[in-house]
Formats: sequence, C-alpha cells, structure tokens
Amino acid sequence: MRPGFAFSTRFRVRYAEIDGQRIVFNSRYLEYADVAVTEFWEWTGIAEALPEIWPTTEFNVRRTEIDYLKPFRLGDTVEAFVRIEMLGTTSLTKRFELAHAETGELHTVISMVSVHVDLETGRPVPLPDAIRTVLESLPTR
Repeated sequence: MRPGFAFSTRFRVRYAEIDGQRIVFNSRYLEYADVAVTEFWEWTGIAEALPEIWPTTEFNVRRTEIDYLKPFRLGDTVEAFVRIEMLGTTSLTKRFELAHAETGELHTVISMVSVHVDLETGRPVPLPDAIRTVLESLPTR
C-alpha cells in the first residue's frame, strides 16, 4: 500500500492501450482512472449501505488534472490507488496514483473533481448526508 491510501486495484497494460512509441497512449490513463474508481466504489460498500440512494446517485466529471511522470509499457502491471481527497457541498475530489505494481515506482498522478448532479436536470445538487457520512468514514490507510 501507499501512505494515505486504503484501496488499490491491479491490471495489466494490454496491446490495444499502447501507441506507436510502444507506451500507453495518454488518453488511456483516464480509462485507467475509470476502471480504478469503479473498483473503488465497490470496495466502499456504499451500494449495499445505501440501496435506496446510491442507484440514483450520479457524478459528472468537472475537472481532471493528470501529471505524467513516467510511461507504462506493454505488459506492465499497474497498481491504481484511489482515495477521496476532498468533499465539497456538491462535489468530491478523487486522487489516483498509478504505480508500477512490481517496483512501486509512481508513474501518474490524477486529480479528478466530480459534481453530484440531479439525473433529470443535470444540475449540481448537494451530496446527501448519508453519502457524505459513508465517504467520511472510509479508512485512509
């Protein structure tokens, strides 16, 4: 584990994810974040804890910042670490650290702000207290 993270998941770099330079194409890192956050939400147990709220909860990505430190290559095993960095009134910020699973070397850092929206209007709405409570109770290590 990495300090400050209680969750991680692993996956291998596939041929379809590399470019002509034989490194992972830059847009694939957002797909890696999506895979990791899907596993993260499952790990939290929030769907089971809030079955009447979570299925209709929607977050839209508002802002993403990616720091490419070192490329991944075909066959590398990526270990993706995820945590909630900050909870706002209508938003949450997630931090992703993508490291080489064998060496532990950090390759990519992603900060992603997502806004909780009403499904019908698409407009931001405050995070329900029940969701906030679950997210605030997550372990940080």
